[in-house]
Amino acid sequence: MSDDVLSIIPTDPQWQPDRAAAERTAALAADLARDLADGVEVEIDVTWHDALAPVDCGENLERIGCPHCGASIDTEWYGDLLEDHGEDGFATLAVEVPCCGAATSLDVLDYDWPCGFARFEIAIWNPGRDWFDDVELAAVGDTLGHPVKQIRAHI
Repeated sequence: MSDDVLSIIPTDPQWQPDRAAAERTAALAADLARDLADGVEVEIDVTWHDALAPVDCGENLERIGCPHCGASIDTEWYGDLLEDHGEDGFATLAVEVPCCGAATSLDVLDYDWPCGFARFEIAIWNPGRDWFDDVELAAVGDTLGHPVKQIRAHI
């Protein structure tokens, strides 16, 4: 069986909220997801990571582009990086891209379906919707106390 996960992460990969803000934000995200799921309860996971954890889009990933030369980066290269870091996460997002050898950061690559990295994540399992709209996403960020972005994974 496959699942869809809508994750909310801070725009700054290193940023983490306090527990109270996280709890308020998870409750808001659950309410917003429930509104479009006809009142059905949704499963929410709130996670603080010790290191930078990848929050990718799973099977939705179609392409990765280089922000320096514009070339496509092999998704297998990205998959190998994720596999190499396993459960430990990333100490740094600094990387040398294979296309042109430029030094860059994993969080600025051009992912076709958004991907990200974070030390804090709210994951909504099978939310019954594709995305939060801009107004809802801004409300989630305001409640958390930091701007956020969303990642939709199909796993």
